[in-house]
Amino acid sequence: MGQPLPYPPDRAYAEPDWNRLPGFHGVTRADWESATWQRRHTIKNLREFKAALGGLLPDDLAVSIGQDQERRATMSMLIPPQMVNTMDVSDLWRDPVRRYMAPALADRRTDWPSHPNSSRDSLHEADMWAVEGLTHRYPTKVLAELLSTCPQYCGHCTRMDLVGNDVPQVDKLKFTVPQKDRHGQILDYLRRTPAVRDVVVSGGDIANLHITQLEPFVDALLDIPSIRDIRLASKGLIGIPQHFLQDDVLRGMERLAKKAFERGVDLALHCHANHAEQITPLVGRAVHRLLELGFRDVRNQGVLLRGVNATAGDLVELCFMLLDHAKIMPYYFYMCDMIPNAEHWRLGVFEAQQLQHDIMGYLPGFATPRLVCDVPFVGKRWVHQVTDYDRERGISYWTKNYRTGIEEDDPTALSRTYEYYDPIYLLPAAGQAWWRAHSSASAEVEGTLSP
Repeated sequence: MGQPLPYPPDRAYAEPDWNRLPGFHGVTRADWESATWQRRHTIKNLREFKAALGGLLPDDLAVSIGQDQERRATMSMLIPPQMVNTMDVSDLWRDPVRRYMAPALADRRTDWPSHPNSSRDSLHEADMWAVEGLTHRYPTKVLAELLSTCPQYCGHCTRMDLVGNDVPQVDKLKFTVPQKDRHGQILDYLRRTPAVRDVVVSGGDIANLHITQLEPFVDALLDIPSIRDIRLASKGLIGIPQHFLQDDVLRGMERLAKKAFERGVDLALHCHANHAEQITPLVGRAVHRLLELGFRDVRNQGVLLRGVNATAGDLVELCFMLLDHAKIMPYYFYMCDMIPNAEHWRLGVFEAQQLQHDIMGYLPGFATPRLVCDVPFVGKRWVHQVTDYDRERGISYWTKNYRTGIEEDDPTALSRTYEYYDPIYLLPAAGQAWWRAHSSASAEVEGTLSP
């Protein structure tokens, strides 16, 4: 009868022909493979999106994307040509990359567009800043946000409170300390905090930090004796792989990889691909160069998004494209965080648990991604680690085994439970009625989400 999920995937590992897109017709290979050209032609608004796709973009979809930008989007539009080129232009309404890079109002829920307990900093990362931009949530690990921009803006961005430009729905927060001083404060904290061994260097996105700024920061990390793992985080590896094929970037990365090897530090890069159609030979070339230079690994951290990758077939296909072709290690798939206007993307914990069950056994154990729930004030938890689960009200309860930086003096931090919430529309009628009775949030969330 065959297996429920076939192997190999029925998908070509090929660069789509960008000349099929009206806005990129006639673009040479040399230009297409230039990071400078990609950045110069990155789409910043609906007008440019229409120009790139021409008649391939349905009129009703264009209208709905414009309405979403005005009424629901928490991120401004920013899509590199490389990312546009991976979209299936035969059905842009259903295309998975379009659904999270250029959301349409018609994609979103109208009954519960936001969960009543959603928030713009849903993981409370800023509450745990040891210094501005440095989140110290785990005992031995920190997140260093070096900048607040990316080469692309994903609609589901968990850092929508800080990253990117203001939109009608969100007045973005801003770093207050100058970048050079902020980087220095982060390094000073790490020098005097030897309990930290693992630093995620992120933002924003390190692909937007010039190598002459990124390299000195990472080089300084390598001089701190307690640091044993450094992970560079970049969605740009998928969205603009041309950046990582530039000579100056590769020279800088080579120096860092050499120093990391000499010091016995594991240097890796973490990327963000959500669908198999994003895995192309240009991505593979960039990964090959990084591994050739001495990077310990390139790993993928995706996000579970309904309408994008929320089936076992979608996840396994993506993982095999990553592993077999691009040599990227499948690592995590996070449940979409509880930011405003994200309910149409989010899954319930029970759905994530079923997905974890359904993908087991198809991939090598070391390459089988863990599906995790990033629980507010807790951190990453495998989706089966739930302590208790009220399915009627969609409330899961979680515990933790360490204190965050804001709980050092809290005697109950390790004994109490922390809550996470399923989308309300997934609940039985009694559960939905309970939320209507206990929530002051209206079915339509309007207005500006101010800091």
